[in-house]
Amino acid sequence: MDNQKSLFHYFSKQEIGLWCTSVSLMVISFSIFDRENYLTLIASLIGVTSLIYDAKGNPFGQLLMIIFSLFYGFISYTFAYYGEMITYLGMTAPMSMFAFISWLKNPYNGNKSEVKINRLNQKEVVFMFILTAIVTTIFYFILKYFQTANLFLSTISVTTSFLAVYLTFRRSAYFALAYATNDIILIVLWIFATLSDMSYLSVITCFVVFFINDLYTFISWKKMHKYQEMNQ
Repeated sequence: MDNQKSLFHYFSKQEIGLWCTSVSLMVISFSIFDRENYLTLIASLIGVTSLIYDAKGNPFGQLLMIIFSLFYGFISYTFAYYGEMITYLGMTAPMSMFAFISWLKNPYNGNKSEVKINRLNQKEVVFMFILTAIVTTIFYFILKYFQTANLFLSTISVTTSFLAVYLTFRRSAYFALAYATNDIILIVLWIFATLSDMSYLSVITCFVVFFINDLYTFISWKKMHKYQEMNQ
């Protein structure tokens, strides 16, 4: 009971409302369009819970993201979206682990439940985009070799995913915008999948909800960053 009370105090009413609405939409979508692939539902619930913790700058969100990546990698494999599978299992999951460690090592004022937000300098931003271009090129040929469905969009997804995980690791507020961009790409990808199997509509709902949560996370981090800089 005490733990439940502390959670209600930790999250704002707005955040609790956002989480409850997100979960409800996912369950309703699953009940209407799927009703079989419970792995998809579990992954969606884990993913949206990780995002609400991310919005608070809590390292626990990154731990949940590792678990989500494993589930989502398998789901992507079932539809031959090898780009998504390789991206999440080979990049997002390990980078989330590094981010988890980075967030733990950089608490704000010793508070382990809130990461100290970082601002990237111009040189690192240039380095990040050069590294992203290299990673994107390598993954393009890997995905082409595996005859990945919707190769162009899958490659762009790698680009946005890498930007997102890099910015997450570096504790930049813009990681949430990168993930929001990636959500848009994934929504389009799974719309194509839905043309063959309507049950994937629940996956589309998942990423629409993720998009809304990622935008909220960006707004939340900008506010936290302003607060942290004012109280240094």
